[in-house]
Amino acid sequence: MTLPEEIDNTHGSARSESHATATSSQLSSPQALPELKARLKAGLRTYPDFPKKGILFEDIFPLFSSHDLHQDLIRAYELQILESFGPNNKPDVIVGLDARGFLFGPTLALRFGAGFVPVRKQGKLPGKIETATFEKEYGTDTFAMQADAIQPGQKVLIVDDLIATGGSASAAGTLVEKCGGTLLGYIFIIELTFLKGRSKLNGPVYTLLESQAE
Repeated sequence: MTLPEEIDNTHGSARSESHATATSSQLSSPQALPELKARLKAGLRTYPDFPKKGILFEDIFPLFSSHDLHQDLIRAYELQILESFGPNNKPDVIVGLDARGFLFGPTLALRFGAGFVPVRKQGKLPGKIETATFEKEYGTDTFAMQADAIQPGQKVLIVDDLIATGGSASAAGTLVEKCGGTLLGYIFIIELTFLKGRSKLNGPVYTLLESQAE
């Protein structure tokens, strides 16, 4: 299985990639999104028994060290969002979870003409904040969002790299609601379905890549 999102880890080394970025004609074809997803899946690096025995760790950082794969990732997210929510229901705000959601959340926000709002660990943000606590493997943790970062009624999409148990994503959804936002849903690169994390989330859930079996 993959390391859950509630556990910190270090990234693996970069590798060279031969994947070509999709052309405009390819992106407009019905096969564009599946082809992008296939390239992203091939670009992941896997590490058995890391960080402990029995875990198959999927490293997403090669998707960022390669210019072509990085573009593929952003375009795949863009197409998935348009396919899932429609061209007339675009987000006003992209919320990214601490910390990997910060890698692609701001770029997605620029693509959609939206704002970007970070969800951070408690104690990292100044000013008036809203907080939400969630369960981790060993205890609890608390997420925070600046109270005025989302305006009432704004449409919000939450993004992160991985959904495992769903605790951190659920906390982010709670923060959006506390700030008065309208939650469109959640979108991730990878989902570990056997952990049933999506059952904790109060909105539609979409993933780019097929999840691992247990």
